[in-house]
Amino acid sequence: MKKDVHPAYGPVVFQDQSAGFAFLTRSTITSTERIVWEDGETYPMVKVEISSASHPFYTGQMKIVDTAGRVERFRRRYGTT
Repeated sequence: MKKDVHPAYGPVVFQDQSAGFAFLTRSTITSTERIVWEDGETYPMVKVEISSASHPFYTGQMKIVDTAGRVERFRRRYGTT
């Protein structure tokens, strides 16, 4: 690989907001938020809305998503009707 071309690849904690589930993996994503992990080390943390702990395909439970609120928010933001 060429030097200084690729983004930094390191450990990141992804935290599912709806299920309270978190996992440590490696990624190129960056974040200003930090979390102290189970091993005592501090890692960057990225909050996600859906993961395997809350996705209906993996859990077998349907969840109502507020799509109407999202559509209205989009319309207000971008001025479409």
